[in-house]
Amino acid sequence: MSLFDMFKRPDINAGIEEFKKSENAILLDVRTSEEYGEGHIEGSVNIPLQSIQNVKIQIPDLNRKIYVHCLSGARSARAASTLKAMGYLDVTNIGGIDSYTGKVVKG
Repeated sequence: MSLFDMFKRPDINAGIEEFKKSENAILLDVRTSEEYGEGHIEGSVNIPLQSIQNVKIQIPDLNRKIYVHCLSGARSARAASTLKAMGYLDVTNIGGIDSYTGKVVKG
């Protein structure tokens, strides 16, 4: 890994493609519910970062593959770290929806 790789942002578009190929995976949006309502990726689950401690209610299986995103990638990086500390074994930060080129749904 080079010095520049440390500053490279995750590619949400590649992450979404990987998510679509993963059986039984969860796409977790950790933005606020207001942000989520303004536009989100179809099929995503919204658990805001400030409520991440409640994740076990919606995702009780610690082995389930989770792809995490937010607006820019900062909150999703924190959420991914928190999820790993909570015992989730397969968590990937895919970055921010601000660079997503696919369709979003409102509501």
